[in-house]
Amino acid sequence: MSEHRPRLMLPDGPVLATRHHRGALLFPDGEIAVEDGRGLRARLKESPPPIVCHLPATARRLGLGPFPAADVLELFAFARPAETVVPSPRGLAEALGLAPPSRLEDEAITLRDAAVALLRALAANRAAPLNRDAAGLAALMGTAGWPWAAPVMAALGAPDAAPALRALRVWDALPEWDETARPPPPTHHPVDPREARAQLARMLGLAAEDRPGQADFASAATAAFAPREQAGVPRVVLAEAGTGTGKTAAYLAPASLWAERNGAPVWISTYTRNLQRQVDAESARLFPDEADRRRLVVIRKGRENYLCLLNFEEAASGATRGGIAAVALGLMARWAVATRDGDMAGGDLPGWLPELVGTASTLGLADRRGECIHSACPHWRTCFIERTIRRARTARIVVANHALVMVQAAWGGLDENGLPCRYVFDEGHHLFDAADSVFAAALSGAETAELRRWLRGAEGGRSRARGLRRRVEDLVSDRPPLAKALAAAVEAARALPDQGWLGRLAEPARPELGGMEPGAPNAAEAFLRLVRQQVLARSPDSDAGARETEVRPMLPGLAETAARLDAALARIETPLKDLRDGLATRLDDEAETLESATRQRIESVCRSLARRALDPLGAWRGMARAVATDTTEAGGPGETFIDWLEVVQRAGHEVDVGMRRHWVDPTVPFARVVAEPAHGMLVTSATLRDSIGEEEARWHAAEETTGAIHLLAPAVRVAVPSPFDYAGQTRAFVVTDVARDDASQVAAAYRVLFEASGGGALGLFTAIARLKEVHRRIAGPLEAEGVRLLAQHVDAMDNATLVDVFRAEVDACLLGTDAMRDGVDVPGRSLRLIVFDRVPWPRPTILHRARRARFGGARPGRIDDRIVRARLRQAFGRLVRTAEDRGCFVLLDSRAPSRLLAGLPEAVAVRRGGLAEVAAAIRAFLTPG
Repeated sequence: MSEHRPRLMLPDGPVLATRHHRGALLFPDGEIAVEDGRGLRARLKESPPPIVCHLPATARRLGLGPFPAADVLELFAFARPAETVVPSPRGLAEALGLAPPSRLEDEAITLRDAAVALLRALAANRAAPLNRDAAGLAALMGTAGWPWAAPVMAALGAPDAAPALRALRVWDALPEWDETARPPPPTHHPVDPREARAQLARMLGLAAEDRPGQADFASAATAAFAPREQAGVPRVVLAEAGTGTGKTAAYLAPASLWAERNGAPVWISTYTRNLQRQVDAESARLFPDEADRRRLVVIRKGRENYLCLLNFEEAASGATRGGIAAVALGLMARWAVATRDGDMAGGDLPGWLPELVGTASTLGLADRRGECIHSACPHWRTCFIERTIRRARTARIVVANHALVMVQAAWGGLDENGLPCRYVFDEGHHLFDAADSVFAAALSGAETAELRRWLRGAEGGRSRARGLRRRVEDLVSDRPPLAKALAAAVEAARALPDQGWLGRLAEPARPELGGMEPGAPNAAEAFLRLVRQQVLARSPDSDAGARETEVRPMLPGLAETAARLDAALARIETPLKDLRDGLATRLDDEAETLESATRQRIESVCRSLARRALDPLGAWRGMARAVATDTTEAGGPGETFIDWLEVVQRAGHEVDVGMRRHWVDPTVPFARVVAEPAHGMLVTSATLRDSIGEEEARWHAAEETTGAIHLLAPAVRVAVPSPFDYAGQTRAFVVTDVARDDASQVAAAYRVLFEASGGGALGLFTAIARLKEVHRRIAGPLEAEGVRLLAQHVDAMDNATLVDVFRAEVDACLLGTDAMRDGVDVPGRSLRLIVFDRVPWPRPTILHRARRARFGGARPGRIDDRIVRARLRQAFGRLVRTAEDRGCFVLLDSRAPSRLLAGLPEAVAVRRGGLAEVAAAIRAFLTPG
């Protein structure tokens, strides 16, 4: 390869910036043309591929399918790997120090300038170690048609670089982790409240604003770090901290003191990724030095969140033979050598990258099927997750999520580290929902087919699934009984759904054969076919995502097919137990001769067999037996479990069929497997208690939803009010003259309200269909007024990306479902109006019916009210994040009962009025000055 001076060049096409059915084209000669959608489509046919920002969203805004383009975000991912940027012209301008665009024409100029700035940065840093093989990697990506290949190679001074396959060998550039001894058990020294206050003061510094409630919270939280006095009786603190209290720093203060003093980490668990990032950022107050913070604060997630280097190697071997995947894998290679910890879900992999280049060669490279071969993997010593596990051993703060904490507790630890003894559960109002998901079971086509793949591996197609035999054969090949058990389990897995199972379920069943036809469906498919038939016969069509019905009374033949399924599952379960027990025996019999790596691998295989196969098989057999014997062991409301049958639908198509089993009260297993083994637990949220009623009743609701009610010792109760002036900073309205079932009236109301606020609005819906219809009707008119409208389920971006764009654009509006409210943390003017289309009642499902009966007593409707009050209160809390914020809250539902609105902060007076009156009030309140 000859040496050349760096040269800046761009792809030949124009730059394209778009809005709703409208865009600006900046041509290489400087001409700018603003066209409507039809004009743009004509221009694009005549010109080379344009330079765009987020091609899928660009195409969606123009009403087009995918078209050839040079996406400046892909150039950003190459030039600045493991850095995030808001995927918009304004976001690029902010990241690159450019002037923020104000008009559509300016956005096109910004995209051009951003591309130039990125190429200049590559040229200036071409000698950096990160860029050693960058030109060769770009050349390899160029073989797949990457439009930035030539500009990148020219900027790096290597326009004639040959494709460099070694650039995909990312593991060669990664450091190996060092094995260390397991840490000793922690001591049990308490944290004094005065010490917690002093630690908080040190974290905040002298210039921090005075927040008396924050110091009170830190002091009260120390009770969760007191020594435990009785096994199974943890020290529990329930702490409601109003928005603006600063609770993150307040619990980090005592948590960090306890961890330092006792030699063990405190696990801080959140429900959303956004709060995980916030906790990580707040820890910089504790450890200002970046190296110290990386050593002492670890974000811990499940294996399915991290890049698997073995999967990457297998995918890369195909990319070297050419193909479009080379582009995605090239960008992933750049990220892999720059990432902090290999976290692809909420870490430093840009959330928009899979949207641009597909999930197969990005998120699909994670170990999502539990197929890790541990020490047998050639990349084990550079594995991201193994390094993170070892870092967590010696950390002081481990940031995790509710699901991971519950799963590891249920399994007695995710690895050899064992279980933590001190927890902080932030977003504690979500503990009930998290436990409901973790401690449930699904005897469904998707779940059972996944187990078949885990056991048998790929059976045709392009799957990388390896199968159990391939993963463990070398551990059992010289032990005939274990090899026989392995072979028996793999063969018995044929009884689980095979490829194409979903389409076969629509074929008619023959009840006289119990749904089984000679040479036709296996035991699982026969059962699922009758489950589907029963659901479709008894459940009306629905746009809610699932159709469901009770298990009883059953269709003829369902009990018989369930019995056959139970027997088939037993034929898988029995040899797998023999295999696990035989491998475990090796650990004892060969304790003196087994190498450390082999021992760790056998331990991992045993854990994997239990978690991925034996645990679900046990649950499925219990469910199948309940149907086969037509018993009510988990039947009606008020009992321990509730079972039902369902068909899951997405976009009008069936995607899964099965039987589900949930705990009626999922905090029962949470209390047993998470809380009771712990020594101390702080549960906190801004909305922990019910918002109305007597004080004792409000705390009782908090104890029900967090599981504290099931513990032997009462929890310490703490309530710290919000410091915000809600009476002065907010307004709340109910619009009384909009027919909520009239799509045109609802859409008009959203348009009028969004225009009144000048943007900065979040519209929340209880149904996706209504969201899409409102977007269809108002996107154009708002665009004409200079207000950009973003929408979940419409724009080709995931929720986190949409929120990032919404936050950065200041005057944009965002439509989303009610479930999106937890992911929206937007301080300042970017969020100044929230509009609900109607009261967010809980869905009337079979499961909810059982819980109304269990928790509602003589007044089951009070459970519905409590859920709605919490949802409204949580959404309202998004409006004010700082003392300078101002915001309005609107409900477009004249039927909204006053008892529900009483859940908003006490200082907020809810006004009812017509749309015009409410819009005028919003405009007057939000207009500066």
